[in-house]
Amino acid sequence: MSNPTYAEPVVPVPAPDGGRANDPLAVALGNASLLGVGYLLMRRWRLAVASVAVTVVLVSRLLSTEETSYEIAVLLWWAAVIIHGWYLAGRGGERVAVRRQRLVALGVTLPVLLTAGLLRFDAFGIGQSVTDARERGDCAGVSSAQDEVWFGHRIADAPLAARGDEAVRACERLQTARAELITALGGDTEALEDGFGTLASVLAEPGNEKTVETTLNGFLRDLPAKDPCDTVTVTDWLRDRKPSNDVLDRTSDTVARTEPAALVECGDDLMAEDSWDAARKHYDRLINRYPDGPLTDEARKGARKATLSIELANVRSLLAGGYGSQPEYCSNPAKYSGAKPMGKGTNRALFYAYDEYNTDFSKQLPGSWKAGDAAHAVLVVCAGEQTYGDGVETCSYYKSGSSGATSNVTFHKIAVPVKVYELRTGKLVADRTIQINGTGCPSSIFATADSTSEYVSESKSDVRSAFKPLVVR
Repeated sequence: MSNPTYAEPVVPVPAPDGGRANDPLAVALGNASLLGVGYLLMRRWRLAVASVAVTVVLVSRLLSTEETSYEIAVLLWWAAVIIHGWYLAGRGGERVAVRRQRLVALGVTLPVLLTAGLLRFDAFGIGQSVTDARERGDCAGVSSAQDEVWFGHRIADAPLAARGDEAVRACERLQTARAELITALGGDTEALEDGFGTLASVLAEPGNEKTVETTLNGFLRDLPAKDPCDTVTVTDWLRDRKPSNDVLDRTSDTVARTEPAALVECGDDLMAEDSWDAARKHYDRLINRYPDGPLTDEARKGARKATLSIELANVRSLLAGGYGSQPEYCSNPAKYSGAKPMGKGTNRALFYAYDEYNTDFSKQLPGSWKAGDAAHAVLVVCAGEQTYGDGVETCSYYKSGSSGATSNVTFHKIAVPVKVYELRTGKLVADRTIQINGTGCPSSIFATADSTSEYVSESKSDVRSAFKPLVVR
C-alpha cells in the first residue's frame, strides 16, 4: 500500500507593482473613451469591435439628424459601456499590472474627453455668437459665426450646431425675401406678397424677430420708390394687408409717411400722360384718406383739374361729329365746368351748321364772336335746316321757256332754327328761329316755271344782325 502524495498549494504571486487581474477602474476608464479600450485591455476583441461599431453608428445618426435624442443615446451608450466594463473586469481574468492598465486607459480616454469638452465649450461660444447676432438682427454676423463650426463641433454638440444651421437658413430665406421686396418696389404686388409671406414664415420660428425686423426695416427705408405710381401700388397693398399683430404691422407707419406724396405725384404724372380719370382717382384717394393732411388742398386742385380735363375731352368728342352734319353734342350736350359763364358782352361760341348743303353762316360772323376750341368757348350754337321765313317783297318775272307769260315770286327771309347751349353747364339757354333779312326782287332770277318763293340775298351785316342776339348780351 503506497503512501498518498500531497500536492503543494499554489499561492498566487502578486504582480511586481502590486496590480491585480482586469482592474475594473482601468477597464471602465478605457471604455469611457467610447473606443472599446477597456475591452481591449481585457482582450475581449469582439466586444471592442462591437463597441466601436455601435459608437460609430450612433455618432453617424447624431451627425445626420442633429437631434437631441441621439445625443442622449450617445450618453446612455457611454454610461452603458463604462458599467459593463466594470462588471466584466470584476469577474477576474489574467493577471496584469493594474497601474499599467490604468495608465493606458487614462492615456487614451483623457485626450478624448478633453477634446470633446473643449470642442463642446467652443461650440457653445460659437452658438452664443450666433444667438447674439440674431438678437441684433445681424444676419451677416450669424453666417460669419456659424462658418466657424466644423466636424468636431458637430460631434461635440450636434443640436447646438443644428440650431446655428437653422439660423443661417432663416437668414438665407430672409435674403430671398429681401430680393423679392426689392422687386416689389417696381410695383410688382406678386413679389410683394411673396416677400411678406417669407417674412411671416421666418417670423413664425422662434428667435427670428430681430432679423425679420431688420429685413423689413431695409424694405421700408427704400420707400418711397423712384416711381410714385409704383409707391402707390405698394402702399395700397400694404394698407389692404390683414394685420398680423406682430412686427410686420409696422408697415402702417410707413404707409402714412409715404402714401400722401406718392398719390399726388402719381396723379401729376398721370395728368401729364392725359390719363385724367386715373389721376382723379389718385387725388380723390388722398382727399378721402387724409382730409386734413398738408397735401389735401393740392390734391383738391389736382382733382379739379383732372375733372375739367375729363369734361373737356368729353365735350370735344361730342363736338367732333361726322363730316357734313351736326355733332352729337347738339342732341346730347354735356358740361365743361372750366368754361366761362355766360355774361354781359360777347360770349364766344362754337357754331355748327345743319349739314354740308346749308350755308354756313358762321363764316360771315366776326372772328371775335367765334372760339377756336371748346376750351375757349362760352356757347355752342347749333343751326338747324334753313327754311323760308317772313315774306319781304313779291315781284313778277317772265317764266322761262314761255312767250310773255309771267309769274309772281315772293322773296322770304332766311329762317334758321337754332339751339344755344351754355358750355359751362351744358344747359339749353335759347331755342328759337332767327330770320336773316336781305334784298329781294333782283332784275332776273333762275327759277323753275312754277317757282313762287325765293330767299332774299343776305349781306354780311344781315347775318350778323340775326346772330348777334345769340352771342352778345
